[in-house]
This record gives sequence, C-alpha cells and structure tokens, in this order.
Amino acid sequence: MNIYVITLVIFGVVILLTSWLPMALRRLPLSLPICCIAFGMLLAWSPFPPLLQINPLQNRALTEHFTESVVIVALMGAGLKIDRPVGWNRWAATWRLLGIAMPLSIAAIALAGWGVLGLAPASALLLGASLAPTDPVLAGDVQVGPPQTGEEDEIRFALTSEAGLNDGLSFPFVLASIAMALHPGDPSWLGHWLSLDVVWRLVAGLGMGWLAGQILGYLTFRVPRSTSLAKTGDGFLALGFTCIAYGATELVHGYGFVAVFVAALTLRGVERRNAFHGELHDFGEQIERLLMMVVLVCFGSVVAEGSLLSRVDWRVIVVAVLTLAIIRPASAWFSLMGTPQPSAEKAIIAIFGIRGLGSIYYLAYATGKANFPGSETVWATVLIIILISIAIHGIAVTPVMRWIDRQRGVDSPTPMRKPVLSKRSTGMKEDGRITLPNPGGD
Repeated sequence: MNIYVITLVIFGVVILLTSWLPMALRRLPLSLPICCIAFGMLLAWSPFPPLLQINPLQNRALTEHFTESVVIVALMGAGLKIDRPVGWNRWAATWRLLGIAMPLSIAAIALAGWGVLGLAPASALLLGASLAPTDPVLAGDVQVGPPQTGEEDEIRFALTSEAGLNDGLSFPFVLASIAMALHPGDPSWLGHWLSLDVVWRLVAGLGMGWLAGQILGYLTFRVPRSTSLAKTGDGFLALGFTCIAYGATELVHGYGFVAVFVAALTLRGVERRNAFHGELHDFGEQIERLLMMVVLVCFGSVVAEGSLLSRVDWRVIVVAVLTLAIIRPASAWFSLMGTPQPSAEKAIIAIFGIRGLGSIYYLAYATGKANFPGSETVWATVLIIILISIAIHGIAVTPVMRWIDRQRGVDSPTPMRKPVLSKRSTGMKEDGRITLPNPGGD
C-alpha cells in the first residue's frame, strides 16, 4: 500500500472540508475544530494509524514550528479585520483583560498546578503561562467579522483584540519558567529576565511591528498607484507581510507574536478603508483554516491513540475544571468590573476565553529549552483542557452568540459572510478607498 498516495488523498479531503464545513456548520451548534478532531480520531482508528499519530513529546520541533505558523497567520488575520483604531478608551476592555485578567489567570493556574498536580514551581508557572492566553486560532467563531463589514460589537472586539495581544504578552512568563527550570533555587536570573525578556522584547515587538506596518503600508497604499502592492490584488501578500514582521522581529530578539498583530493594525491605519484589506484578510483566513485543520486532525489522532492522555487522572480533571469554569471566567469578570457593558456581555467575554494551539506552541518551545519536572503531566493537562474547551465552547458559541445578538436587536454574523467591496455597494473610489464610517468611536 502506497502511504504517500494515501496521504495525498487524506490531505485532499482535508482541503475540501476546509472550504465546505464552515458553510455546513454555520447554523449548527458545532464548530470546525470539533469536526477536525473527530476526523483525526477516525483516522487513528482506521487501517492507516501511523499517518498522523504525532506525539508532541517525541516530535517537539515539528510541533513547535507547525503551531507557530498557525498562530502567526491567525494574528495577522485578527489584526487586519479590526476596524476600530487603537485608543485608550476605545480599547478599554482589551487593556483590562490583558493587564488584569491574564496575570491573575497565570497566577491562579500556576497555584492549581503546584497545589493540585504537585508540579515543581517552574513547571507550574509554565502551565499557567501556557493556558492563560485566549487563542487567536480557535476563537474565530467569537471574533469580529471581515474588514469593513460592521461586525464588531463589544464582545467580538474584546475577544479578538485580547487574542491578538495576549499570546505575545504571556511569553515573558514562559521565559521566566524556563529560567526557573535552568536555575532552580537561584534568583540571579531575575535581572536579565526583567531587562531583556520583559522590557526589551516587548519594546522591540511593538516597535518592529509598528515599523513593519508603516513600511508595508507605504509600499501597499502610498507609492504611485501603478506600482503599489495593492494594485496587484494578490491576497497572498498577507503571508509575506506576516513572515516579514515576524522574522525581522525575531532577528532582533523581540516578540514576533506582538509584532505581527501590531503590524496588521498599523497596516490598517495607513489606509483604513481600502478594499485591498478584504483581499488580504480572505487569503489569510483560508490559509489559517487549512493549517488549523491539519494541526487539529493530528491532535485528534493523538487523542485517539491515547498514550499521552493516559496520564490524565482526577487531579488533571480538577485543574481543567478550575481553569475553564472558575479561573478564566472569574479573572475576566473581575477585570471588566466598572466597564459600561451589560452583565450578559461581560459574562460571555469572560466565559469564551478559548484555549488552543498557542498553548501547544508554548509547551513545545519551553520543553525544548529546558527540562521541566513532570512535563508529561503538564502536556496531558494542557491537551485535555484544549479538548474540553473546543468541545464546550464549540457547541455553545453558536446558540449563545445568536441569543445575545437577538437581545441587542441585531443579526448574527455567519462564518461565511464576506465583506461587500464592490464600487456600487460601498462607494469605492478609483484609488481603492471606500466611503464607510469610522467604527468604534472614542
């Protein structure tokens, strides 16, 4: 039997499902990630189990780079579809989720890992730092719509902007756990960590992201129209923008995740209402869905194979329930106290902090830099939490978002809705700009 040919057939099926499933599931209480995992489990139980059973502990580098690719593509897409300009008041909920909810979540999950799972301090901190961020990949069903479609209410905006920035902002805590594992009982690493991993890497990520966005925005929209990148109409330039922003920032030891999202926001700001943003977003979304499906099919195969999840016991389940049902909702709710959003909207923002592929990336990255005591338990805990999060949030998101939209008297966006960018319907000018109101306000 030719394994290569069989792999091609399976990959072709995944590509077809990438296009068809979002349309088929848009009115059902199911999500694309749930179907991907189920498909992977079926493959594992099929006559071809060796194809996709990739244990992340045995293939750490592959796991790291594959999940890294999915996350950075998702971050570019998240930044491109945010219509609201950056501002202190406009982004008030985002700053609260990042500055209050995420540190509280990291501390609480780390305490649960130390107290319930019996993890060493470094491993407990790694667990907390990996699980605190809302995932930009799997949170797509509760994010804003494509550029310039008006699908940007407070719930979707808060979760999209949070997912765009918190992956990079949790990285200092991942690096702190690595330093703790390399220097147990020796706090001498704190100075280096504060100066390099916190200050320099964050400043470099923000600065390089802004610089990349300005340069790419100029080349795309500001140079003479006959030679601008927007003139090409090629959406795959989004992939080039992503790689440039991420790679250039990593070369100067900044946080590439932060840079990619900031670059996308800056690119939007250079020419906010140009139709080309829709082309960039659509291509990025297609690549993101394809990569996500491949990763989750592999994830489902690992789940079905069972060796990694065989370490799941009652303690792991307790930590999973604490993380998803108490720690994330409570910390996010606390961070949003005093904001003008109705209680129902705050509750949805607090509950729908989906765990996902970013957590897998952090674990793969950290375990390649240092030896963590109980790393198998950490992996099992993260994987079971991701699995539960995908299942619960995936089933609940459609009816919950439909209900809150009815409460507010608006139509629920569908996953397949595209931006309307024709000249007749949007008032597009000859230079590619469209005349839409500036959303968000101050």
